[in-house]
Amino acid sequence: MERDLVPVPAAAAGAAKDGAIVEYAGKAGPLLREDEEDLEVKLRRIIDNVPVRVSNTSGSSAGAGSGDFHQYRQMRRREQDRLARMDVDYQRRKELAEFNMRREERMKAAEERTAKKRQKRQKRKQRKKEQKTTKDGDTGGGQHGDEQSSDDDGEG
Repeated sequence: MERDLVPVPAAAAGAAKDGAIVEYAGKAGPLLREDEEDLEVKLRRIIDNVPVRVSNTSGSSAGAGSGDFHQYRQMRRREQDRLARMDVDYQRRKELAEFNMRREERMKAAEERTAKKRQKRQKRKQRKKEQKTTKDGDTGGGQHGDEQSSDDDGEG
């Protein structure tokens, strides 16, 4: 069988310098060099991180060879290890989520306590300021200094 060679038209050969007969021009134009590099980096990362499953399938002849049991045992051990890693990863993520939830609750409670104490301090400061202004404004008796409320006595 003899192959027939088809000559490339001169217009197409001059138009594409990379040897392609058809030029691609999409809506966004040809891919930029950075986009190609980004895609290559992503592809490389996927290839590196995704495990390749090689299943040693038995041949077409019937019967089990002497190494089939060992292959089965190795495959089973790998699967058990994979499941164990998944369980450990799940437990770790679960514990981390629970820890973060408890931490958020503790921080929220602490913020509420802090806000409550801040409000008490501001009230106490305001009362003290009012007492001072009434004492300075009232030059007569001086009895206002003794009229402190008993709310401050039991509070901590």
